[in-house]
Amino acid sequence: MSSKKGGVSLPDRPGAGAGAGDGILSRFSSSISESPIVYQGKRAASDVAFVAKKLFKSTGKAAWIAGTTFLILVVPLIIEMDRDAQLTELEMQQASLLGAPPPAGAK
Repeated sequence: MSSKKGGVSLPDRPGAGAGAGDGILSRFSSSISESPIVYQGKRAASDVAFVAKKLFKSTGKAAWIAGTTFLILVVPLIIEMDRDAQLTELEMQQASLLGAPPPAGAK
C-alpha cells in the first residue's frame, strides 16, 4: 500500500515495476526506437531543423535589409522620375494649346 497522509490510498498495481509485464509489441517497439539507425535519423532531422532555422533567420534579415534599402533609395528615385515625366507632359500640353511647335526632343 502507498503511504499518504489523509485520504484513501489504493494498492499499487501488480507488475507496475520497470520491465515487468512488457508484451512483445512493447519490447519490439522499444528495441526499434533504441536502434542506431533511428538515432542517426533523429540526429539528422535535428541537424536539418537547426540549419533551416538559421537559414530562415538570415534570409529574413537579408529581406529586411533589401526592403528598407529599396524604400530609402529607390522609391524616392521613382517618385522623382514620375514628377519629371508629368512636368514634361504638362509642358507639351501647354505648347500644343499655345500653338507653338513641340520641343525638338519630344515626340
